[in-house]
Amino acid sequence: MDIVVHEAGTEAAVLECSGRLNMVSAPAFRETVATVIENGRPRVAVELSHVEFLDSSGLGALVGALKTARQAGGDLRIAAPSEQVAMVLKLSNIDKILRSYADGDEAVREWV
Repeated sequence: MDIVVHEAGTEAAVLECSGRLNMVSAPAFRETVATVIENGRPRVAVELSHVEFLDSSGLGALVGALKTARQAGGDLRIAAPSEQVAMVLKLSNIDKILRSYADGDEAVREWV
């Protein structure tokens, strides 16, 4: 999985992810989110339009990242999930916890 971090405002960041968010890439995803939050950006939008596959480990990483962000006084939002990712989020009911936005800019608009 590739992750590109874009700063958005003073306390927010957009993470553009591509590839597969699975058991192999979940630890790196968690580490990236933790680093972004530790660097003073507790409001994180995760752009998933180029993520072709999400499994239970990826779901766990997203929920863990949400918890990390909230413990730091921030939040985590999902932006533009691909069709496969949206299906997994819906089937697991995670879409009730992680609100989805059309794109990363929309996800952070009210934060900046």
